[in-house]
Amino acid sequence: MRFFQLGLLCLALFIQYRLWFGHNGVQDYTRLKAAVASHQQTNEKLIKRNKVLTADIEDLKLGQEGIEERARNELGMIKPDETFIRVLPGKQHEK
Repeated sequence: MRFFQLGLLCLALFIQYRLWFGHNGVQDYTRLKAAVASHQQTNEKLIKRNKVLTADIEDLKLGQEGIEERARNELGMIKPDETFIRVLPGKQHEK
């Protein structure tokens, strides 16, 4: 009977070791869970970026307003007979 109890104890210790430290154990689970969360955050950022780019593409396909807006903002271009006025934010005085 003593050997049977010792055998069961050894088996329980072996199973616990495999659970906490072995392949596909708790450590692997927590590491993979963190990696999945990180990849999901990256995917969400990329999905938002793709939506913005898709909207830009559609805007550029539909009309000249989008092209004019990009030319004005990114290249600083103006139309003929148009006056460019740049408004700078005023300095705030400390009291």
